[in-house]
Amino acid sequence: MKEFIKVYNRNQEDIEKFIITTLKNSGLILTNTSRNYKKLFQTFPSMELIYITDENFDQTSSNVFRNKKDALQEGNNRAYMHTKVTQKDESFSISTPYISSATGHTCITVMKKEDGQYIFIDFRLSTLLGRLGLVELNPAFNEFTKFFYKAVGFSLMAFAFFAIIYALFGYASSIIIEGKFSLDTLFKPIVALTLGLAIFDLAKTILEREVFFKNYSKENEDATVLTKFSIAIIIALSIEALMVVFKIALHDYSQMIHALYLIIGIALIIVSLGIYSYLARR
Repeated sequence: MKEFIKVYNRNQEDIEKFIITTLKNSGLILTNTSRNYKKLFQTFPSMELIYITDENFDQTSSNVFRNKKDALQEGNNRAYMHTKVTQKDESFSISTPYISSATGHTCITVMKKEDGQYIFIDFRLSTLLGRLGLVELNPAFNEFTKFFYKAVGFSLMAFAFFAIIYALFGYASSIIIEGKFSLDTLFKPIVALTLGLAIFDLAKTILEREVFFKNYSKENEDATVLTKFSIAIIIALSIEALMVVFKIALHDYSQMIHALYLIIGIALIIVSLGIYSYLARR
């Protein structure tokens, strides 16, 4: 789905011109109310939802889908939608891609001002790009990909929770059951918690970007994700290196060279991450 967002961003101006021009050529939208906007749905196969609000953005119509209507939303205030759209001309405003709470699909919303009322129309992004020939659609594969990302994301979250539980249980076991306190007792849970946080953050990013995402307007998101994950790993390795130094200092100074190797490795990772971040910004 991330590729759909990139394709949309590259062709945003042409797509918006197409939608606005077609809607203008369709005439007044409110005249189609009695026929549930059948003509408009036929003109736009990617259109999946339309509803009307008054000038105060209070919804005055049902949610009209391609094959059904939902009257439960009538009367809701839609002022928040006005903040999502960017004005294109006197009559039309268009939002960036986001996930629709009504359909669960990634869409863009077009707002048209007509006869003192506001008309909101949702277009499913994948279908819109497919109809314009900008992407080749394979619905079965797309659904499988989404399922796979969801399974992997939630599995990573589960392992993150296991790491946190392991850290807390190990610490409590050492203090309460075994009745001892040492550097290992203190540092090992911290390392496990840091790794759990890194894994959870990675899982959260995967789910937000590929399953439950809302917006892809930011640039260099891949660099940001890798940087956040790498920083968590660097912190965990640094804590481990500190623990190794303390253990060697207490037992055998002749092994200190191994701690130095670990610290040098961490320093190389930090330098590499800095170079990567600099090049990503460039």
